[in-house]
Amino acid sequence: MGGPWGYPQGAERCSSLLRSLQISEDPPTPLDKGGFRLICVINSPHRSPTMTTLALFGTSADPPTVGHQQILGWLGEQYDQVAAWAADNPFKDHGTPLRHRMAMLSAAIRDLPRGDNIAVYSDLSHRFTRVTVDRARDRWPDTKITLTTGSDLIDQLPRWYEVTELFQLVDLLIIPRPGYDITADKLAPLRELGATVTVADLTGLAVSSTVYRNDGDSSALPPSVATYIQRESLYLCQNAT
Repeated sequence: MGGPWGYPQGAERCSSLLRSLQISEDPPTPLDKGGFRLICVINSPHRSPTMTTLALFGTSADPPTVGHQQILGWLGEQYDQVAAWAADNPFKDHGTPLRHRMAMLSAAIRDLPRGDNIAVYSDLSHRFTRVTVDRARDRWPDTKITLTTGSDLIDQLPRWYEVTELFQLVDLLIIPRPGYDITADKLAPLRELGATVTVADLTGLAVSSTVYRNDGDSSALPPSVATYIQRESLYLCQNAT
């Protein structure tokens, strides 16, 4: 995902991707068995021909679910780089220490089949996203930055710390989540605050960290996250099952 993919043995290895990928030879490089290395470049509306694109994805990760994993994988296909982190949300209470949530998020990313351009950056973590964005801009100058959030947070966004300044620094990408409709009326306050808003062509899975914490249904979790929870004896509901 995101970056060149090398495919030996000619164009037939890329044929299944032609509908979603733009393929070019850069240039053909002979391989040991006489094949060629083709560079497959994702043709994404979120990529820029002139700047590196970066998606920021912060989450409570309490714990990270297959829904988080789906979003991260999709972002990796759309952007040159994806920076993720676990954070303390000022609007939530967290019973699990941040270091565990960061470790679980890293494990979920490692489970992705293609995640070479997706990583956890713990130094980005801050309770205020405005501070996180300043850190990201320092780390990745001359980069087009998009902040990713779920549709469940639309009503909360206008109350974020220094939100007007935040919207001047990043574009905003909203991921639709089941049960949280996105309407023009709901987006209007964000645009009035100066946000450049795009709604993702993706619908998140109908899973949530809250349901897991309440019910302990590990089917909502990536396998490595479930293993980590069991090993570290996290979440009382999980221990009781």
